[in-house]
Amino acid sequence: MIDLMIPFTDNKSAPYYEQIYCFIKREIQEGRISAGEKLPSTRQLAEKLSVSRSTTQLAYDQLVAEGYLEARPCRGYYAAEVESLLAMPERSSEKMELRSEAAGEERGEEMLDFSPRGIDLGHFPFSVWRKLSRETLQEGNREFFASGLPRGEQKLRRAICDYLQASRGIHCRPEQVVVGAGSEYLLMLLWQITGKRRIAMENPTYRQASRVLRGLGHDIVPVAMDRSGMRADLLAQSDADMAYIMPSHQFPTGAVMSVSRRREILNWSAEVPGRYLIEDDYDSEFRYRGRPIPALCGSDYAGRVIYIGTFSKAVAPAIRVSFMVLPEELNRRYDEVCGFYASTVSRVDQEILARFLEEGHFERHLNRMRGIYRNKHDALLEALEPLRKEFRISGEMAGLHLLLESRRGEREETLTARAAEAGVRVYGLSAYFLEPAESHTVILGYANLEEEEIRRGVQILQEAWSTKESI
Repeated sequence: MIDLMIPFTDNKSAPYYEQIYCFIKREIQEGRISAGEKLPSTRQLAEKLSVSRSTTQLAYDQLVAEGYLEARPCRGYYAAEVESLLAMPERSSEKMELRSEAAGEERGEEMLDFSPRGIDLGHFPFSVWRKLSRETLQEGNREFFASGLPRGEQKLRRAICDYLQASRGIHCRPEQVVVGAGSEYLLMLLWQITGKRRIAMENPTYRQASRVLRGLGHDIVPVAMDRSGMRADLLAQSDADMAYIMPSHQFPTGAVMSVSRRREILNWSAEVPGRYLIEDDYDSEFRYRGRPIPALCGSDYAGRVIYIGTFSKAVAPAIRVSFMVLPEELNRRYDEVCGFYASTVSRVDQEILARFLEEGHFERHLNRMRGIYRNKHDALLEALEPLRKEFRISGEMAGLHLLLESRRGEREETLTARAAEAGVRVYGLSAYFLEPAESHTVILGYANLEEEEIRRGVQILQEAWSTKESI
Protein backbone atom coordinates (compact mmCIF):
# COMPACT_ATOMS: atom_id res chain seq x y z
CA MET A 1 0.00 0.00 0.00
CA ILE A 2 1.41 3.39 -0.99
CA ASP A 3 2.00 6.21 1.48
CA LEU A 4 0.36 9.45 0.36
CA MET A 5 1.92 12.77 1.40
CA ILE A 6 -0.45 15.47 0.20
CA PRO A 7 0.76 19.07 0.58
CA PHE A 8 -2.29 21.20 1.29
CA THR A 9 -2.31 24.83 0.14
CA ASP A 10 -3.97 27.78 1.86
CA ASN A 11 -6.10 28.50 -1.23
CA LYS A 12 -9.61 28.94 0.18
CA SER A 13 -11.19 28.38 -3.24
CA ALA A 14 -9.88 24.79 -3.27
CA PRO A 15 -11.36 22.75 -0.39
CA TYR A 16 -9.34 19.88 1.05
CA TYR A 17 -11.30 17.14 -0.75
CA GLU A 18 -10.60 18.84 -4.08
CA GLN A 19 -6.88 19.14 -3.31
CA ILE A 20 -6.77 15.44 -2.39
CA TYR A 21 -8.63 14.56 -5.59
CA CYS A 22 -6.32 16.68 -7.80
CA PHE A 23 -3.15 15.36 -6.15
CA ILE A 24 -4.04 11.66 -6.53
CA LYS A 25 -5.36 12.17 -10.05
CA ARG A 26 -2.12 13.87 -11.09
CA GLU A 27 0.01 11.17 -9.47
CA ILE A 28 -1.89 8.48 -11.43
CA GLN A 29 -1.77 10.41 -14.70
CA GLU A 30 1.97 10.97 -14.43
CA GLY A 31 2.73 7.38 -13.46
CA ARG A 32 3.95 7.96 -9.91
CA ILE A 33 1.06 5.79 -8.72
CA SER A 34 1.04 2.65 -10.84
CA ALA A 35 -2.03 0.75 -12.01
CA GLY A 36 -3.06 -1.82 -9.42
CA GLU A 37 -1.40 -0.11 -6.47
CA LYS A 38 -3.52 -0.07 -3.33
CA LEU A 39 -4.29 3.28 -1.72
CA PRO A 40 -4.87 3.90 1.98
CA SER A 41 -8.45 3.53 3.16
CA THR A 42 -10.48 6.70 3.54
CA ARG A 43 -10.19 6.35 7.32
CA GLN A 44 -6.40 5.89 7.24
CA LEU A 45 -5.88 8.83 4.91
CA ALA A 46 -8.20 11.05 6.96
CA GLU A 47 -6.23 10.28 10.14
CA LYS A 48 -2.90 10.89 8.41
CA LEU A 49 -4.01 14.25 6.96
CA SER A 50 -5.98 15.32 10.05
CA VAL A 51 -9.20 15.85 8.06
CA SER A 52 -12.65 14.31 8.36
CA ARG A 53 -13.34 10.97 6.77
CA SER A 54 -16.11 12.52 4.69
CA THR A 55 -13.44 14.74 3.08
CA THR A 56 -11.34 11.80 1.91
CA GLN A 57 -14.47 9.86 0.93
CA LEU A 58 -15.61 12.71 -1.34
CA ALA A 59 -12.22 12.75 -3.07
CA TYR A 60 -12.15 8.97 -3.53
CA ASP A 61 -15.76 8.89 -4.80
CA GLN A 62 -14.91 11.46 -7.48
CA LEU A 63 -11.79 9.52 -8.54
CA VAL A 64 -13.81 6.30 -8.76
CA ALA A 65 -16.53 8.05 -10.77
CA GLU A 66 -13.94 9.32 -13.26
CA GLY A 67 -12.20 5.95 -13.57
CA TYR A 68 -8.90 6.79 -11.83
CA LEU A 69 -9.58 4.49 -8.89
CA GLU A 70 -11.32 1.15 -8.61
CA ALA A 71 -13.32 0.33 -5.49
CA ARG A 72 -13.04 -3.40 -4.89
CA PRO A 73 -15.63 -4.67 -2.40
CA CYS A 74 -14.10 -5.82 0.89
CA ARG A 75 -10.57 -5.07 -0.40
CA GLY A 76 -10.22 -1.30 -0.76
CA TYR A 77 -9.24 1.25 -3.40
CA TYR A 78 -6.77 0.59 -6.20
CA ALA A 79 -5.29 2.76 -8.95
CA ALA A 80 -6.93 2.03 -12.30
CA GLU A 81 -5.27 1.49 -15.67
CA VAL A 82 -5.31 4.88 -17.41
CA GLU A 83 -2.74 4.53 -20.20
CA SER A 84 -5.48 4.54 -22.84
CA LEU A 85 -6.93 7.70 -21.35
CA LEU A 86 -3.57 9.44 -21.36
CA ALA A 87 -3.16 8.79 -25.07
CA MET A 88 -6.50 10.38 -25.91
CA PRO A 89 -7.30 14.10 -26.29
CA GLU A 90 -8.66 15.75 -23.16
CA ARG A 91 -12.41 15.22 -22.90
CA SER A 92 -14.73 18.18 -22.90
CA SER A 93 -16.00 17.29 -19.43
CA GLU A 94 -12.38 17.25 -18.18
CA LYS A 95 -11.73 20.67 -19.73
CA MET A 96 -14.82 21.99 -18.05
CA GLU A 97 -13.64 20.80 -14.62
CA LEU A 98 -10.18 22.34 -15.09
CA ARG A 99 -11.59 25.64 -16.36
CA SER A 100 -14.05 25.68 -13.49
CA GLU A 101 -11.23 25.26 -10.96
CA ALA A 102 -9.13 27.94 -12.65
CA ALA A 103 -12.03 30.36 -12.81
CA GLY A 104 -12.76 29.84 -9.13
CA GLU A 105 -9.11 30.41 -8.21
CA GLU A 106 -8.96 33.64 -10.21
CA ARG A 107 -12.00 35.07 -8.45
CA GLY A 108 -11.04 33.66 -5.04
CA GLU A 109 -14.62 32.55 -4.43
CA GLU A 110 -16.61 29.34 -4.38
CA MET A 111 -18.28 28.15 -7.58
CA LEU A 112 -22.05 27.75 -7.69
CA ASP A 113 -22.24 24.04 -8.45
CA PHE A 114 -25.32 22.58 -10.23
CA SER A 115 -24.10 19.05 -9.53
CA PRO A 116 -26.50 16.25 -10.54
CA ARG A 117 -24.97 14.06 -7.83
CA GLY A 118 -25.78 16.26 -4.85
CA ILE A 119 -28.53 15.87 -2.27
CA ASP A 120 -29.87 18.17 0.46
CA LEU A 121 -28.43 17.01 3.80
CA GLY A 122 -29.49 20.16 5.65
CA HIS A 123 -32.95 18.74 6.35
CA PHE A 124 -31.93 15.25 7.40
CA PRO A 125 -33.59 14.28 10.74
CA PHE A 126 -30.34 13.98 12.69
CA SER A 127 -32.09 14.06 16.05
CA VAL A 128 -34.21 11.04 15.13
CA TRP A 129 -31.19 9.16 13.78
CA ARG A 130 -29.22 9.93 16.96
CA LYS A 131 -32.09 8.69 19.12
CA LEU A 132 -32.37 5.43 17.18
CA SER A 133 -28.58 5.00 17.31
CA ARG A 134 -28.52 5.56 21.07
CA GLU A 135 -31.32 3.06 21.68
CA THR A 136 -29.71 0.47 19.40
CA LEU A 137 -26.36 0.76 21.18
CA GLN A 138 -27.76 0.20 24.66
CA GLU A 139 -25.81 -2.29 26.72
CA GLY A 140 -28.46 -4.97 26.38
CA ASN A 141 -28.18 -5.09 22.60
CA ARG A 142 -24.85 -6.89 22.43
CA GLU A 143 -26.10 -9.27 19.75
CA PHE A 144 -25.75 -6.53 17.14
CA PHE A 145 -21.97 -6.89 17.42
CA ALA A 146 -22.03 -10.58 16.49
CA SER A 147 -22.06 -11.92 12.93
CA GLY A 148 -25.38 -11.49 11.15
CA LEU A 149 -27.21 -13.17 8.30
CA PRO A 150 -25.48 -13.13 4.89
CA ARG A 151 -28.49 -11.61 3.13
CA GLY A 152 -28.95 -8.94 5.77
CA GLU A 153 -31.03 -8.80 8.92
CA GLN A 154 -34.52 -10.25 8.69
CA LYS A 155 -36.02 -7.15 10.30
CA LEU A 156 -34.56 -4.82 7.67
CA ARG A 157 -35.45 -7.11 4.77
CA ARG A 158 -39.03 -7.34 6.01
CA ALA A 159 -39.21 -3.54 6.32
CA ILE A 160 -37.88 -3.18 2.76
CA CYS A 161 -40.55 -5.59 1.47
CA ASP A 162 -43.29 -3.60 3.20
CA TYR A 163 -41.93 -0.37 1.73
CA LEU A 164 -41.68 -1.82 -1.80
CA GLN A 165 -45.22 -3.16 -1.68
CA ALA A 166 -46.69 0.14 -0.46
CA SER A 167 -44.69 2.52 -2.67
CA ARG A 168 -43.43 0.59 -5.70
CA GLY A 169 -46.08 -2.09 -6.28
CA ILE A 170 -43.60 -4.94 -5.74
CA HIS A 171 -44.72 -8.07 -3.92
CA CYS A 172 -41.73 -9.97 -2.61
CA ARG A 173 -40.63 -12.04 0.35
CA PRO A 174 -37.78 -11.13 2.74
CA GLU A 175 -36.05 -14.30 1.52
CA GLN A 176 -35.69 -12.71 -1.94
CA VAL A 177 -33.95 -9.59 -0.63
CA VAL A 178 -30.18 -9.19 -0.39
CA VAL A 179 -28.77 -6.16 1.49
CA GLY A 180 -25.33 -4.84 0.56
CA ALA A 181 -23.00 -1.86 0.98
CA GLY A 182 -23.68 -0.12 -2.32
CA SER A 183 -24.97 -1.23 -5.70
CA GLU A 184 -21.41 -2.02 -6.86
CA TYR A 185 -21.23 -4.86 -4.33
CA LEU A 186 -24.65 -6.15 -5.40
CA LEU A 187 -23.58 -6.16 -9.06
CA MET A 188 -20.55 -8.20 -8.04
CA LEU A 189 -22.80 -10.74 -6.34
CA LEU A 190 -25.05 -10.81 -9.36
CA TRP A 191 -22.06 -11.57 -11.60
CA GLN A 192 -21.31 -14.62 -9.45
CA ILE A 193 -24.92 -15.75 -9.75
CA THR A 194 -25.40 -15.26 -13.49
CA GLY A 195 -21.87 -15.54 -14.88
CA LYS A 196 -20.49 -13.46 -17.74
CA ARG A 197 -23.22 -11.84 -19.83
CA ARG A 198 -23.76 -9.63 -22.86
CA ILE A 199 -25.55 -6.69 -21.24
CA ALA A 200 -27.50 -4.02 -23.13
CA MET A 201 -27.38 -0.59 -21.49
CA GLU A 202 -29.31 2.59 -22.22
CA ASN A 203 -27.17 5.17 -24.00
CA PRO A 204 -26.54 7.57 -22.28
CA THR A 205 -26.51 5.88 -18.91
CA TYR A 206 -25.16 5.84 -15.36
CA ARG A 207 -21.46 5.44 -16.12
CA GLN A 208 -20.47 4.00 -12.76
CA ALA A 209 -22.68 0.96 -13.40
CA SER A 210 -21.19 0.47 -16.87
CA ARG A 211 -17.66 0.65 -15.45
CA VAL A 212 -18.45 -1.91 -12.76
CA LEU A 213 -20.16 -4.30 -15.18
CA ARG A 214 -17.39 -4.00 -17.73
CA GLY A 215 -14.79 -4.48 -15.00
CA LEU A 216 -16.49 -7.74 -14.03
CA GLY A 217 -15.96 -9.02 -17.55
CA HIS A 218 -19.41 -8.46 -19.04
CA ASP A 219 -19.73 -7.43 -22.68
CA ILE A 220 -21.53 -4.05 -22.69
CA VAL A 221 -23.73 -3.11 -25.67
CA PRO A 222 -25.00 0.50 -25.94
CA VAL A 223 -28.65 0.71 -27.03
CA ALA A 224 -30.11 4.03 -28.15
CA MET A 225 -33.17 5.56 -26.49
CA ASP A 226 -36.16 7.59 -27.54
CA ARG A 227 -38.75 9.42 -25.44
CA SER A 228 -40.21 6.11 -24.24
CA GLY A 229 -36.91 4.67 -23.03
CA MET A 230 -34.62 1.98 -24.41
CA ARG A 231 -35.67 1.08 -27.96
CA ALA A 232 -37.03 -2.47 -27.93
CA ASP A 233 -36.28 -3.02 -31.64
CA LEU A 234 -32.59 -2.22 -31.13
CA LEU A 235 -32.51 -4.33 -27.98
CA ALA A 236 -33.78 -7.29 -30.02
CA GLN A 237 -30.94 -6.75 -32.51
CA SER A 238 -28.23 -6.48 -29.85
CA ASP A 239 -27.79 -10.22 -29.13
CA ALA A 240 -27.81 -9.30 -25.44
CA ASP A 241 -29.06 -11.76 -22.84
CA MET A 242 -29.46 -9.13 -20.11
CA ALA A 243 -30.45 -5.46 -20.07
CA TYR A 244 -29.70 -2.78 -17.48
CA ILE A 245 -32.49 -0.19 -17.44
CA MET A 246 -33.89 2.68 -15.33
CA PRO A 247 -37.58 2.70 -16.37
CA SER A 248 -39.09 4.95 -13.69
CA HIS A 249 -36.64 7.83 -14.14
CA GLN A 250 -33.71 7.29 -16.48
CA PHE A 251 -30.38 8.84 -15.58
CA PRO A 252 -29.30 11.20 -17.02
CA THR A 253 -32.06 11.92 -19.56
CA GLY A 254 -34.98 11.87 -17.10
CA ALA A 255 -37.06 9.75 -19.52
CA VAL A 256 -39.91 7.68 -18.09
CA MET A 257 -40.45 4.36 -19.88
CA SER A 258 -43.95 4.18 -21.34
CA VAL A 259 -46.35 1.36 -20.50
CA SER A 260 -46.18 -0.07 -24.02
CA ARG A 261 -42.36 -0.01 -24.00
CA ARG A 262 -42.32 -1.72 -20.62
CA ARG A 263 -44.46 -4.48 -22.08
CA GLU A 264 -42.11 -4.85 -25.04
CA ILE A 265 -39.05 -5.04 -22.78
CA LEU A 266 -40.71 -7.57 -20.48
CA ASN A 267 -41.75 -9.68 -23.48
CA TRP A 268 -38.16 -9.58 -24.76
CA SER A 269 -36.89 -10.93 -21.44
CA ALA A 270 -39.46 -13.73 -21.42
CA GLU A 271 -38.83 -14.91 -25.00
CA VAL A 272 -35.63 -16.84 -24.27
CA PRO A 273 -34.79 -18.83 -21.12
CA GLY A 274 -32.07 -17.19 -19.04
CA ARG A 275 -32.69 -13.60 -20.15
CA TYR A 276 -32.94 -11.04 -17.36
CA LEU A 277 -33.54 -7.34 -16.75
CA ILE A 278 -31.69 -5.33 -14.10
CA GLU A 279 -34.02 -2.56 -12.93
CA ASP A 280 -32.12 0.29 -11.27
CA ASP A 281 -34.72 2.30 -9.33
CA TYR A 282 -32.25 4.81 -7.90
CA ASP A 283 -34.47 7.86 -7.19
CA SER A 284 -38.06 6.79 -7.82
CA GLU A 285 -39.22 8.58 -4.65
CA PHE A 286 -38.94 12.04 -6.18
CA ARG A 287 -41.71 12.64 -8.71
CA TYR A 288 -43.47 16.00 -8.96
CA ARG A 289 -46.32 15.55 -11.42
CA GLY A 290 -48.96 12.86 -11.44
CA ARG A 291 -48.92 9.58 -9.56
CA PRO A 292 -45.72 7.66 -8.79
CA ILE A 293 -44.65 5.34 -11.63
CA PRO A 294 -44.85 1.68 -10.49
CA ALA A 295 -41.67 -0.34 -10.69
CA LEU A 296 -41.22 -2.63 -13.68
CA CYS A 297 -40.58 -5.45 -11.24
CA GLY A 298 -44.19 -5.17 -10.07
CA SER A 299 -45.37 -6.17 -13.59
CA ASP A 300 -42.88 -9.00 -14.02
CA TYR A 301 -45.00 -12.00 -15.00
CA ALA A 302 -42.11 -14.31 -15.93
CA GLY A 303 -39.71 -13.81 -13.03
CA ARG A 304 -37.05 -12.06 -15.11
CA VAL A 305 -36.57 -8.70 -13.33
CA ILE A 306 -33.73 -8.15 -10.84
CA TYR A 307 -34.65 -5.06 -8.83
CA ILE A 308 -31.91 -2.87 -7.30
CA GLY A 309 -32.72 0.00 -4.96
CA THR A 310 -30.73 2.26 -2.65
CA PHE A 311 -31.20 4.58 0.31
CA SER A 312 -28.35 6.86 -0.81
CA LYS A 313 -30.58 9.43 -2.51
CA ALA A 314 -33.56 9.25 -0.19
CA VAL A 315 -31.66 9.14 3.12
CA ALA A 316 -27.92 9.91 2.81
CA PRO A 317 -25.03 8.66 0.63
CA ALA A 318 -22.85 7.84 3.65
CA ILE A 319 -25.31 5.19 4.86
CA ARG A 320 -24.20 3.00 1.93
CA VAL A 321 -27.14 0.61 2.11
CA SER A 322 -28.54 -0.81 -1.11
CA PHE A 323 -30.69 -3.86 -1.71
CA MET A 324 -31.50 -6.33 -4.46
CA VAL A 325 -34.70 -8.34 -5.01
CA LEU A 326 -33.97 -11.58 -6.86
CA PRO A 327 -36.51 -13.56 -8.94
CA GLU A 328 -37.02 -17.06 -7.59
CA GLU A 329 -34.73 -18.88 -10.03
CA LEU A 330 -31.78 -16.60 -9.28
CA ASN A 331 -32.67 -16.63 -5.60
CA ARG A 332 -32.03 -20.36 -5.47
CA ARG A 333 -28.79 -19.82 -7.37
CA TYR A 334 -27.72 -17.20 -4.80
CA ASP A 335 -28.04 -19.76 -2.00
CA GLU A 336 -25.84 -22.17 -3.97
CA VAL A 337 -22.97 -19.84 -4.93
CA CYS A 338 -23.14 -16.82 -2.59
CA GLY A 339 -24.82 -18.04 0.57
CA PHE A 340 -21.50 -18.18 2.43
CA TYR A 341 -20.68 -14.45 2.00
CA ALA A 342 -20.90 -12.32 5.12
CA SER A 343 -23.08 -9.21 4.97
CA THR A 344 -21.17 -6.03 4.10
CA VAL A 345 -23.45 -3.78 6.19
CA SER A 346 -23.04 -3.70 9.96
CA ARG A 347 -25.89 -5.08 12.03
CA VAL A 348 -26.02 -1.83 13.99
CA ASP A 349 -26.64 0.22 10.85
CA GLN A 350 -29.20 -2.31 9.64
CA GLU A 351 -31.11 -2.14 12.93
CA ILE A 352 -31.15 1.67 12.88
CA LEU A 353 -32.37 1.78 9.29
CA ALA A 354 -34.99 -0.92 9.94
CA ARG A 355 -36.43 1.09 12.82
CA PHE A 356 -36.24 4.26 10.71
CA LEU A 357 -38.48 2.49 8.18
CA GLU A 358 -40.78 0.63 10.59
CA GLU A 359 -41.54 3.60 12.85
CA GLY A 360 -42.57 5.84 9.96
CA HIS A 361 -39.57 8.19 10.10
CA PHE A 362 -38.54 7.34 6.53
CA GLU A 363 -41.99 8.11 5.12
CA ARG A 364 -42.15 11.41 7.00
CA HIS A 365 -38.65 12.30 5.83
CA LEU A 366 -39.55 11.47 2.22
CA ASN A 367 -42.71 13.56 2.34
CA ARG A 368 -40.77 16.50 3.71
CA MET A 369 -37.97 16.16 1.15
CA ARG A 370 -40.47 15.86 -1.72
CA GLY A 371 -41.85 19.24 -0.71
CA ILE A 372 -38.39 20.79 -0.38
CA TYR A 373 -37.18 19.38 -3.70
CA ARG A 374 -40.44 20.36 -5.41
CA ASN A 375 -39.91 23.96 -4.31
CA LYS A 376 -36.33 23.91 -5.62
CA HIS A 377 -37.50 22.22 -8.83
CA ASP A 378 -40.19 24.86 -9.37
CA ALA A 379 -37.76 27.68 -8.55
CA LEU A 380 -35.34 26.36 -11.17
CA LEU A 381 -38.04 26.02 -13.82
CA GLU A 382 -39.32 29.53 -13.10
CA ALA A 383 -35.80 30.97 -13.28
CA LEU A 384 -35.19 29.16 -16.60
CA GLU A 385 -38.25 30.68 -18.32
CA PRO A 386 -36.24 33.47 -20.06
CA LEU A 387 -33.94 30.80 -21.51
CA ARG A 388 -36.67 28.70 -23.16
CA LYS A 389 -36.24 30.50 -26.48
CA GLU A 390 -32.63 29.35 -26.59
CA PHE A 391 -32.91 25.97 -24.85
CA ARG A 392 -35.22 22.95 -24.78
CA ILE A 393 -35.83 21.92 -21.18
CA SER A 394 -36.46 18.25 -20.38
CA GLY A 395 -36.43 15.83 -17.46
CA GLU A 396 -38.66 18.05 -15.35
CA MET A 397 -41.15 15.35 -14.34
CA ALA A 398 -39.02 13.75 -11.62
CA GLY A 399 -35.59 13.40 -10.09
CA LEU A 400 -33.12 16.04 -8.93
CA HIS A 401 -31.81 17.53 -12.18
CA LEU A 402 -32.92 19.05 -15.50
CA LEU A 403 -31.45 19.01 -19.00
CA LEU A 404 -30.98 22.06 -21.23
CA GLU A 405 -30.41 21.45 -24.95
CA SER A 406 -29.21 24.38 -27.07
CA ARG A 407 -31.66 25.19 -29.86
CA ARG A 408 -28.83 26.97 -31.70
CA GLY A 409 -26.68 23.86 -31.64
CA GLU A 410 -23.99 25.25 -29.35
CA ARG A 411 -21.59 22.57 -28.17
CA GLU A 412 -21.70 21.59 -24.52
CA GLU A 413 -18.03 22.44 -23.96
CA THR A 414 -18.77 26.00 -25.09
CA LEU A 415 -21.68 26.26 -22.66
CA THR A 416 -19.82 24.70 -19.73
CA ALA A 417 -16.72 26.84 -20.33
CA ARG A 418 -18.69 30.11 -20.49
CA ALA A 419 -20.60 29.12 -17.35
CA ALA A 420 -17.35 28.34 -15.53
CA GLU A 421 -15.83 31.68 -16.52
CA ALA A 422 -18.86 33.36 -14.94
CA GLY A 423 -18.56 31.31 -11.73
CA VAL A 424 -21.13 28.55 -12.27
CA ARG A 425 -20.41 24.87 -12.74
CA VAL A 426 -22.72 22.90 -15.04
CA TYR A 427 -22.18 19.44 -16.53
CA GLY A 428 -22.15 18.13 -20.09
CA LEU A 429 -24.31 15.20 -21.17
CA SER A 430 -21.51 13.62 -23.23
CA ALA A 431 -19.80 12.28 -20.10
CA TYR A 432 -22.65 9.77 -19.75
CA PHE A 433 -22.50 8.27 -23.24
CA LEU A 434 -20.96 4.82 -23.62
CA GLU A 435 -19.47 5.84 -26.96
CA PRO A 436 -17.99 9.22 -27.99
CA ALA A 437 -20.79 11.58 -29.00
CA GLU A 438 -21.20 15.26 -29.75
CA SER A 439 -23.57 16.93 -27.33
CA HIS A 440 -25.39 20.25 -27.17
CA THR A 441 -26.91 19.53 -23.75
CA VAL A 442 -25.96 20.47 -20.20
CA ILE A 443 -27.24 19.08 -16.91
CA LEU A 444 -28.36 21.23 -13.99
CA GLY A 445 -28.77 19.50 -10.64
CA TYR A 446 -30.41 21.51 -7.88
CA ALA A 447 -30.66 19.31 -4.77
CA ASN A 448 -27.61 20.72 -2.99
CA LEU A 449 -28.45 24.40 -3.68
CA GLU A 450 -30.78 26.77 -1.85
CA GLU A 451 -33.57 28.45 -3.83
CA GLU A 452 -31.79 31.81 -3.73
CA GLU A 453 -28.62 30.17 -5.07
CA ILE A 454 -30.61 28.53 -7.86
CA ARG A 455 -32.10 31.85 -8.98
CA ARG A 456 -28.74 33.62 -8.76
CA GLY A 457 -27.00 30.82 -10.65
CA VAL A 458 -29.52 30.84 -13.49
CA GLN A 459 -29.26 34.63 -13.76
CA ILE A 460 -25.50 34.28 -14.14
CA LEU A 461 -25.99 31.56 -16.78
CA GLN A 462 -28.44 33.71 -18.71
CA GLU A 463 -25.93 36.54 -18.87
CA ALA A 464 -23.00 34.24 -19.67
CA TRP A 465 -24.82 32.42 -22.46
CA SER A 466 -26.54 35.39 -24.05
CA THR A 467 -23.95 38.17 -24.06
CA LYS A 468 -20.91 36.45 -25.56
CA GLU A 469 -20.19 35.19 -29.00
CA SER A 470 -19.92 31.44 -29.43
CA ILE A 471 -16.46 30.10 -28.87
